[in-house]
Amino acid sequence: MSLQKKFDAAVADSKKLSERPDNETLLKLYALYKQGTEGDNETKKPGMMDMVGRAKWGAWDELKGTDPKDAMQQYIDLVESLK
Repeated sequence: MSLQKKFDAAVADSKKLSERPDNETLLKLYALYKQGTEGDNETKKPGMMDMVGRAKWGAWDELKGTDPKDAMQQYIDLVESLK
């Protein structure tokens, strides 16, 4: 199975987890998904009042320079560990 198909399956699986992951894990999933699908974060940092947006932006920005294929594999591995 190709990496893209495994990634797509992991994305689907992430929505069917028996238990909701903690916020830190959710941020990691979000960041790995964004890095895997869009590459480096080139968006403007959200304003001070948007705390959730800033947390997401920061988590994604920390992965800057990570190869999208590596991010996809890390996403797959993380979802597998949560099952």
